[in-house]
Amino acid sequence: MRSIWNGAISFGLVSIPIKLVNATESHSISFRQIHLADGGRIRYRKVCELDGEEVPGAEIGKGYEEGDGSIIPITDEDLGQLPIATARTIEIMSFVPAEEIDPLQMDAAYYIAANGATAAKPYTLLREALKRSRKVAIAKYALRGRERLGMLRVVDDVIAMHGLLWPDEIREPEGVAPEADVSVREAELDLADALMATLGEVELSSLHDDYREAVEAMITAKAGGAFEPAEAVVEPAGGKVIDLMAALEKSVKEAKASRGETGAEAGTEAEVRPIRRKAAAAAPKAVGGKKSTAAAAAPKAVGGKKSTAASAKKTASGATKKTTAAAKSTKTTKSAKTAKTAKSAKTAATKSTSAAAKKTTAKKTAAAAKKAAPRKRASA
Repeated sequence: MRSIWNGAISFGLVSIPIKLVNATESHSISFRQIHLADGGRIRYRKVCELDGEEVPGAEIGKGYEEGDGSIIPITDEDLGQLPIATARTIEIMSFVPAEEIDPLQMDAAYYIAANGATAAKPYTLLREALKRSRKVAIAKYALRGRERLGMLRVVDDVIAMHGLLWPDEIREPEGVAPEADVSVREAELDLADALMATLGEVELSSLHDDYREAVEAMITAKAGGAFEPAEAVVEPAGGKVIDLMAALEKSVKEAKASRGETGAEAGTEAEVRPIRRKAAAAAPKAVGGKKSTAAAAAPKAVGGKKSTAASAKKTASGATKKTTAAAKSTKTTKSAKTAKTAKSAKTAATKSTSAAAKKTTAKKTAAAAKKAAPRKRASA
């Protein structure tokens, strides 16, 4: 492969002579502009504005146009003498994990080849260091009249470099996301997950450009005079309201059919359904305090026959009634004893009060008699 740039990789104090080779190529079909009236080709001629003559490529250079329209000529020698380290050097600045690189920054890709036998050792050293660290190198380099940012990584046994856009060249996605507040249900996410799982993974090497192949077939047919245009079936875009759940279910079904799953495997409808949570069983209600919980929870007899559970229910009900009657009897007995005790206490209190009254009356009578008795005079 032909190199497009020669220089060196600066890795600390290590310098690796390298050649830069394009890692990608375009297979798109190029068209020429023609005159529709007679099929003649339309060409762009590079003409000098001052003398009006066509100028060949060897006499064409580059210059910078100022605001007033004047041109300042710039030569390759001028650019090569710029006081920057990256003029002919890919300068490695740091090593970072690959996941820190935003894919939006990815630009053109290149292969880096060792330039000469002396470059083999340091080239292999850098390659193995990148492999073992599982990191990528961030570098700066100058190419085609401007300084660029690059990322070096290992592809098989070769060091590849991806041109990166500068961070300030990535536009903010303002006004791109939907403005409406949209909520997605769990059932819709479940169907989307099922569709993703059904589609599975794909080998990227198996993908190809269907449009380019169709264009090539059309050109071949027209060249042979046997081209018959076929009308393409195009779905109308926009303004169509769809049932998202139905579309997802149909997509899952078609994806399964495309994978060879037929009949019971593919199913007439998507097998994924929203998960329905069972409602908690209601607690049995107590009726009048007579029927027990066990009686309420007892299963019904099957086939019209009385089951053991039904007998147990009847027994439990009878036992409950007996227990209730016993409880009432006990309550009545306790009430009677309490009443009798209270009556005894009242009688004792009445007797005690009567005795105290009699004692008080006797004391008053004795005092009155003592006061009424005549006093004896003392003898002279």
